[in-house]
Amino acid sequence: MKFKRTASFALAAALVSGSVPALALTADQVKGIAMDAYIYGYSMMTTEVTRRQMTHTTDVSLKELKAPMGQFLNVPRYPPAEYRGISAPNADTLYSVAWIDVSEPQVFSHPAMPDGRFYMFPMYDLWMGDFTSKGSRTAGQGAANYLLTRSDWKGEVPKGMVHVPVETRYMIILGRTYANGTQADYKAVNGLQSQLKVTPLSAWGTDYKSMPAALDPNPPFSMTDKPQKAILDMGTKGYFDMMTRIMCKDAPPVGADTPMIEKMAQIGLKPCEPFDMGKFDTQTQAALKDLPQEALKRIGDNQKSLGQIVDGWQITKGLGEFGTDYMKRAVVAAFGWPSNVQEDAVYPYTMVDSTGAALNGAHKYTLTFAKAQEPPVKGFWSITMYQIDQGWWFVPNALNKFTVSPRNDLKKNADGSVTLYFQTESPGKDKEANWLPAPKGDFNLMLRMYWPQESNPSILNGSWTPPKVVKVD
Repeated sequence: MKFKRTASFALAAALVSGSVPALALTADQVKGIAMDAYIYGYSMMTTEVTRRQMTHTTDVSLKELKAPMGQFLNVPRYPPAEYRGISAPNADTLYSVAWIDVSEPQVFSHPAMPDGRFYMFPMYDLWMGDFTSKGSRTAGQGAANYLLTRSDWKGEVPKGMVHVPVETRYMIILGRTYANGTQADYKAVNGLQSQLKVTPLSAWGTDYKSMPAALDPNPPFSMTDKPQKAILDMGTKGYFDMMTRIMCKDAPPVGADTPMIEKMAQIGLKPCEPFDMGKFDTQTQAALKDLPQEALKRIGDNQKSLGQIVDGWQITKGLGEFGTDYMKRAVVAAFGWPSNVQEDAVYPYTMVDSTGAALNGAHKYTLTFAKAQEPPVKGFWSITMYQIDQGWWFVPNALNKFTVSPRNDLKKNADGSVTLYFQTESPGKDKEANWLPAPKGDFNLMLRMYWPQESNPSILNGSWTPPKVVKVD
């Protein structure tokens, strides 16, 4: 369910005017409300910090993964084996990313995607909600022009455009286009990426060229630290001051958030107003001092609660649209920002074999899909292996192979089943199509399922789940 922000500005105004009464609270009660408020705002704060960091540049930079507002950053290849940027990198699709300010209406254009090529352009607001996803699943393969505006915009939608209202001032398009990893296919996808464009509606039909805005000479937080650290370094007051400032106009709360907003007001946390910690007694101020560290720990402690474990696989669904599940939203923001709706993609992963022992390159493993029981998808599927070293990273190997999927022309067994091999040494030339080389130490496996099938068998309703990983030596 998606929540509209109707009447949210009125709610904010009521809070600012003080019509929601403050209550006499103990230090523990104040800290409890502040903890809930911190978790409530964490997704928005993470998104805004990420936006500021990724757009703090005057030119598109592949090395730093940055681009000015309103310009696409197109990644032309899969990351190399030594890549250590974003944990759990992708070796199936090429990314195209654009941050957009919709205080002025903007048009997002993409070309037709020929030959049934899978693509998706999920769009996220500042609260990290996946408010719409345009792609093969939802829009077909044709070219399209999407008019992106604030939700209260009253203008006329030009012919041939699809209107997409946005509930926050800033948004991000995090596009993915399938590529099979060959040089010829990279070239084809790069040609499609070059046609992605964001154009102000006022400049539509002209030879528009984006001009980057001047950089902030004194940014309020680090432009190089990871968002988690940048947020921690703000401290309690810095965090809440930035949060309430953004909630004032750029990211107003939704109507469903009213109970939370009223609770926050009890300790003086209101949209458009700075947070006055000085009004609390010494004991309460001391209790709030370490709130950022304690909140992040609480968020981390909830990481495993996102999904269920079936035969060793962690299966997480119901992401992208969080409603009032603020903790779930915060966990995704902290450890997997952002997330796809389950109809677009589901990513089960496992770190253990069928006995519960950690996967390790000292052993050999297999995974067998029974006949006609490969992952049921309308898009595509793959399994990626990651070595575990302060993150999840590709495993360097002589084949330069990071995933195994049907594009490897998988060899079937005599009974029609398909067995995959995960080990350091080759299982034999006749089986190498089905093999992923393993590292010497611990590793995990991630199954990416794009556009999962909704009818049985389906991972969405639990009628299909990944088979166990079996140790064979």
